[in-house]
Amino acid sequence: MKALSVRQPWAWAIIYALKDIENRGWPIHYRGDILIHAAKTCTKKEYQSAREFCQSMGVSIPELISLRRGQVIGIVTIVDCKFSQVASGWGMPMQYHWKLENPREITPIPYIGRLGIFEVPDELVRSAIAS
Repeated sequence: MKALSVRQPWAWAIIYALKDIENRGWPIHYRGDILIHAAKTCTKKEYQSAREFCQSMGVSIPELISLRRGQVIGIVTIVDCKFSQVASGWGMPMQYHWKLENPREITPIPYIGRLGIFEVPDELVRSAIAS
């Protein structure tokens, strides 16, 4: 199944806080389900910046130490992708806004992320969804 690495706490926000836009510098033409992989790295500075942004959206995020990293944590559906010069809601200016719907938590799957879209073996995903 296709997967995307997202740094924490953004990965958490997609699955648990209804973050419905993923900001990327490149468009995606794929539509459908994609795994959200919580990237292993996150600096304290990145976390603090994200925390402040989430608070401005009315979302309180968990402490960095409690966020899963280096694991697939959920599935979301990509339904659209549009470039925007302006910010709105979760969308940042001058980025492609990947429109996300239907976030679902799964049993976490330890996995090494990659840049761009990558594949996670279907048998790993099936067992995580079945749990």
